[in-house]
Amino acid sequence: MIDGKKIIVVLPAYNAEKTLEKTYNEIPFDIVDDVVLVDDLSTDKTSFLGKELGIKHIIRHTKNKGYGGNQKSCYNKALDLEADIVIMLHPDYQYTPKLLHSMSYLIANDVYDVVLGSRILGKGALKGGMPLYKYVANRILTLLQNILMNQKLSEYHTGYRAFSKKALENINFEINSNDFVFDNQMLAQLCFEGYEIAEITCPTKYFEEASSINFGRSVTYGLGVLKTSFQYFGNKTLGISSYLFKK
Repeated sequence: MIDGKKIIVVLPAYNAEKTLEKTYNEIPFDIVDDVVLVDDLSTDKTSFLGKELGIKHIIRHTKNKGYGGNQKSCYNKALDLEADIVIMLHPDYQYTPKLLHSMSYLIANDVYDVVLGSRILGKGALKGGMPLYKYVANRILTLLQNILMNQKLSEYHTGYRAFSKKALENINFEINSNDFVFDNQMLAQLCFEGYEIAEITCPTKYFEEASSINFGRSVTYGLGVLKTSFQYFGNKTLGISSYLFKK
């Protein structure tokens, strides 16, 4: 805890057996109260390893629900456990758990309700092995999103995110996609509700065991991101109602 605020780390997992232990062992349990592992029907021993590591709260989906569906289970379980701060950390070790202190304190001290670990603020993305086409696409999409949503974020596509309980309870993330665009829909909802989003520089690692979507799915994701941004612009600026922003 920090100042009596309960901190829960959620791990949305799919075939994370090779990296889960390394990720888990770097979680700073001097402030983190609990960990939730959601296994989206992995074909490896992710859930079994989670039990061996001593993770108390493990949910194994009986069918694959997708990246967004996994997060829904993560956040609902964390809120059920009465978390005050919820941090999503990918168990593929692409993002370092060593930033959990910094992210948590920004929320615990009531400075921000949402904190992102940005790969773009520094030079960590390309240095860490992000494919050039993904880096370029990230920059172009982020520019368009900032214009359409009147924001100034360095990126919308990081998977390292921290939320206050209030922020999670104030949006209807259940209506979002079960696919990768869930992340962007969630940020759009938070911006729509007026939350300011903090970013801290985050190094990242791209390697064989780290999760990554292929080119085809990246294109689908990019189109979904643009659609979400136009829905935000239409709803916020033109008064064209979108289901995303209904509670």
